[in-house]
Amino acid sequence: MALEPVTFHFLAKFYPENAEEELVQEITQHLFFLQVKKQILDEKIYCPPEASVLLASYAVQAKYGDYDPNVHKRGFLAQEELLPKRVINLYQMTPEMWEERITAWYAEHRGRARDEAEMEYLKIAQDLEMYGVNYFAIRNKKGTELLLGVDALGLHIYDPDNRLTPKISFPWNEIRNISYSDKEFTIKPLDKKIDVFKFNSSKLRVNKLILQLCIGNHDLFMRRRKADSLEVQQMKAQAREEKARKQMERQRLAREKQMREEAERKRDELERRLMQLKEEATMANEALMRSEETADLLAEKAQITEEEAKLLAQKAAEAEQEMQRIKATAIRTEEEKRLMEQKVLEAEMLALKMAEESERRAKEADQLKQDLQEARESERRAKQKLLEITSKSSYTSMNSSTTALPTDLPSFNLISESLSFDFKDTDMKRLSMEIEKEKVEYMEKSKHLQEQLNELKTEIEALKLKERETALDILHNENGSRGNSKHNTIKKVSEGSSLYLA
Repeated sequence: MALEPVTFHFLAKFYPENAEEELVQEITQHLFFLQVKKQILDEKIYCPPEASVLLASYAVQAKYGDYDPNVHKRGFLAQEELLPKRVINLYQMTPEMWEERITAWYAEHRGRARDEAEMEYLKIAQDLEMYGVNYFAIRNKKGTELLLGVDALGLHIYDPDNRLTPKISFPWNEIRNISYSDKEFTIKPLDKKIDVFKFNSSKLRVNKLILQLCIGNHDLFMRRRKADSLEVQQMKAQAREEKARKQMERQRLAREKQMREEAERKRDELERRLMQLKEEATMANEALMRSEETADLLAEKAQITEEEAKLLAQKAAEAEQEMQRIKATAIRTEEEKRLMEQKVLEAEMLALKMAEESERRAKEADQLKQDLQEARESERRAKQKLLEITSKSSYTSMNSSTTALPTDLPSFNLISESLSFDFKDTDMKRLSMEIEKEKVEYMEKSKHLQEQLNELKTEIEALKLKERETALDILHNENGSRGNSKHNTIKKVSEGSSLYLA
């Protein structure tokens, strides 16, 4: 009988507080990106719809590179799992509509390499309320069911129905000691005025796991606020050098690509110009041929007109002679005389018409000679223009052919089934001030991102199906309407811990 294969998942146990600073090696960053991405898609980390779309766009950039409308056509994300099913079911939107909104942001990420896109994804994900939180079911002294959350910032107590907003928070720099005895777990705040918080877990094994997570996260919390060890400094320096080298390589490739595109553009422009010059040469040649034909016709017509003028002049002379002859002829009778006068008058009129026609023909011949001269001048100019175009074409072809394409951990003791761990640090006030400074910087950085997310949220709000909202959706919206974020919520509840415990 064949056994089913067993799949092992190797996951990060401790989450970075600032992924950009702490994930030094690119392979570590990539594997952690895949882990967080899967947790968001599996809804182990709650992510609001608008942030889900933005994260999806960075995931697409990391996988496909820069957006190219000729390659990334409609439907290219059809087989990709990019959004949590909860988000898809919450809106009356087709896969094509989701793809359109993801692609719109994807196109804005042009120029980001895979590691840069993955880091942007993690920088957004690390601000989600459930990011890096390990939840454990506990009961307080009254027997009330609660959830304990352990993360990089401290310990948080949640209502079982609300994993987003903690009821109490104990930042690591405000905790003096944590310990357990059997199933009872004790948290002692640094401020002795605040009561000790005790709770019970379901199993001893759970308490051991909680303590391990507390020790590891507290140690990392302290390390982040001290100078890096020599080894870490060297790793970061190497990572910076490698990042700078890759950046220079990307810039070099981008320059080469730009130069290649510019050369291709110039080549296309030269080819277009050459075609234009060839067309102009063809048109000039045709015009020259027409001019030659016109000149020949005008010359022929001028010759004919000149001959006609000569003929008319000859006829006019003959008519004049006939008139003189008639005048000289003796007319014997009055009738003959009258007839003769009439003939003379007709002859004079005919001679006058002949003279006028001869003069008109002579003027027409002169005009034809002038037209012939102008036609020959047009022919000369056409030949000159054809010669200029031919010389330009040769020069353009030569330029086109010569254009080249540029190619330390604290100690603790385990006695029977009890364990205690003291957090020792001589400068808690300094830590608190640094944490406050980090929170202010975080608020500044997230302002622009929040504007983008609010814009998308407003756009798709009309398509939301209110009846499909989950409890986490409703809680997230309430937090948003109150202006609560992950960091200021933790600050508020940690300030109110003493009141709650009293």
